[in-house]
Amino acid sequence: MGVTSIARTDDTFVCATLDWWPSTKCNYQQCPWGKAGLLNLDLKNKILINALKAFGDLRIRIGGSLQDQVVYKVGHAVKKFPHFKRDDKGLFGFTKGNLPMDRWDQINRLFNQTGVKHTFGLNALFGKKKSNDSELYLGNWNPRNAADLMKYTISKGYKIDSYELGNELCSSGVSARIDAVQYSKDIITLRKLVNKLYPNPDERPGVLGPAGFYDEKWFNTFLQETGPNVVDGLTHHIYNLGPGDDKDLINKIQDPYFLNEIAQTHKDISNSVKQFGPWSGAWVGEAGGAYNSGGKDVSHYFVNGFCALLWHRLMGKNVLATSHDGTPYLRAYSHCSKQKPGVALLLINMSNHTTFRVTVLNDHNPYPGDSKLKYYGEEQQREEYHLTPKDGNIQSDVLLLNGTPLKLTSSLDIPAMEPKLVTSSSPITIAPDSIVFVVIRNLRASACA
Repeated sequence: MGVTSIARTDDTFVCATLDWWPSTKCNYQQCPWGKAGLLNLDLKNKILINALKAFGDLRIRIGGSLQDQVVYKVGHAVKKFPHFKRDDKGLFGFTKGNLPMDRWDQINRLFNQTGVKHTFGLNALFGKKKSNDSELYLGNWNPRNAADLMKYTISKGYKIDSYELGNELCSSGVSARIDAVQYSKDIITLRKLVNKLYPNPDERPGVLGPAGFYDEKWFNTFLQETGPNVVDGLTHHIYNLGPGDDKDLINKIQDPYFLNEIAQTHKDISNSVKQFGPWSGAWVGEAGGAYNSGGKDVSHYFVNGFCALLWHRLMGKNVLATSHDGTPYLRAYSHCSKQKPGVALLLINMSNHTTFRVTVLNDHNPYPGDSKLKYYGEEQQREEYHLTPKDGNIQSDVLLLNGTPLKLTSSLDIPAMEPKLVTSSSPITIAPDSIVFVVIRNLRASACA
């Protein structure tokens, strides 16, 4: 483990998307959305409220496939306000829909109550017309409906952290696409609108885009055409596991060699930002794993919200260089701990039969003779959080923390997630198919001072 920071994450590194899908969204003979979509979700659900409060400042992105078919029921730019219905001729098999302002009020009250940082995805196809090419949309984005929504939002005092323009319209697109040069013009229009309506820079929402799959030529052209100080976050989507009905899905999520393939995409988009948009930053806007609503017997098991909550509570923003000399089935990451002092580790054992014993060392010391990374003071106990699936079955929907099932309390609160204490100098034992968070308070790294 290194002593200096190699990268920094955002305070809201863990984020979630609240999608527009109606309950009639179905794939592979299943309709998993139920009442989880933006327009039919129970916003007074105590479990939802307690989960959001547990994070404290979770980023919620409102967006998804249908966002470019949504009109906002405010102002005079729109005369008709349709409701989402099944339509084989519509984008993604649905008609257009609308967002009523009473629902917008409810959403913002929930977010204000729970401390959510709100990213809102705008309809980027408003005002455009489909070309003879069935998926290419032409013409300038019409910002009037978005402006009416922003004005209403400002009048109510609702805080928006950032606006994102469109969903998966870049490159070849998904059902619809916009040329890179045209999208650049559109997002410049959005930036001007945001700057005008939010004159105070300290209260001004960020501008994000293009919210789609990375294509080097498209992304580079987009950044070059927009120029500096337009896009705050270059958002891209990751669905590297393929379709949700892939019978090999359960094996893919356990194959480190397959999972490593996506690393090149992250390197490429970082290079695009470095070369053509250093004022921006690379964001992963969606990382759903398997597309078309996930895999029925895979996506909602084992690695769940409790893992994300522990990350949010334990892992700080400064990322430390981390490596090990073991098998690729062991993943190792280290950050400065979120609550100083100390270092937080994340160790993932992807093997279903091998137990690893890990000792933390400094193998990246740039100053020979100076340990830089060391324990200090009297020997202390480290904090360990071992997450394992019930009965060792990674398709179990029960997650154990240090051997105890994680379940909501009788009052539907998030359970206390207490660590077990272990002598700091002893090796860390990582069981097969387990995820381990470790916080070492008396481990000194200069980046974590």
